[in-house]
Amino acid sequence: MPDYQTIRGVARFEYEEKRSRFIGAASFVDTEEAAQAFLESVRAANRTARHNVYAYVLHNGRMRYSDDGEPAKTAGTPVLECIQHAGLSDVIVVVTRYFGGILLGTGGLVRAYTAAASGALQAAEPVSMRSVVDCTLRVPYPLFETAKRMIEQADTRLEEPVFDDAVTLCWRMPAGEEGPLCEALCELTRGTARPVVGQARYAAY
Repeated sequence: MPDYQTIRGVARFEYEEKRSRFIGAASFVDTEEAAQAFLESVRAANRTARHNVYAYVLHNGRMRYSDDGEPAKTAGTPVLECIQHAGLSDVIVVVTRYFGGILLGTGGLVRAYTAAASGALQAAEPVSMRSVVDCTLRVPYPLFETAKRMIEQADTRLEEPVFDDAVTLCWRMPAGEEGPLCEALCELTRGTARPVVGQARYAAY
């Protein structure tokens, strides 16, 4: 499960070409259903627009684009290429066009859709997605500080401990790298406590 780059949340950028407005909206989506839902939300917010061109790329390799009535390869293809050139996955970009009354020609359309899409992606916050596992360990109070230090010294993201009759430590770390730390923690507790490791999944890291 290789790492990949995506964006956080939604970002927008507006570009004008000969009185036509091009509004680019980029969003994180991790399924085709989420991509369709975002597209529909943009369409609903821009009911009077002439076109809502889009493209999306998912980390599982799925991709799709639409010219939405514009001449072939002047709209959806440039938007898709912007996503690909940025090296991003799990991203959709929708470019809404409000026609200004002046025809732009194929070159003008490509330039405008490229500018709106790339502007939205540049305005977005980049995020690295890694394959990670969430781990949990309960230790007695005398071992808490040592266990906490061992976890912090590894490549982990440690949450706030939970204190009751023992201490529960929860942390996230890259999948496949948990073995040595888990073994060391088992040795620390002399086998009386063993970390519980969740299924690998993608998350911002």
